[in-house]
Amino acid sequence: MAQYHEPTEELSAQDRNYTRALNSLKEEIEAVDWYHQRVAGSNDEHLKKILEHNKQEEIEHACMVIEWLRRNMPGWEEQLRTYLFTEGDITELEEGEESESESGKPQASFNLGIGNLKE
Repeated sequence: MAQYHEPTEELSAQDRNYTRALNSLKEEIEAVDWYHQRVAGSNDEHLKKILEHNKQEEIEHACMVIEWLRRNMPGWEEQLRTYLFTEGDITELEEGEESESESGKPQASFNLGIGNLKE
């Protein structure tokens, strides 16, 4: 199949699931873009409402895949915790994450208000 860059017999079932999820995420993001352009270009208000609804559905689908990746594919949870639901300059959050490992204290503004559970 064209979506695989390595021989499929060398990939585990889990690796193939990752590929399915990642390809689905690409397709959902692409669909969001298509609907967004259609909403922006339409001059019919009723059609715009339908297309906006469809766009929101695609965003929902993309988020569901991201959550599956967070739960199943190594690396996603750490990166999502670093960058999502934060404030300030996104490009500086990685530097805050690096200084967290040095100081042991979180630098990003993400806080559930329950304190450090590791102590």
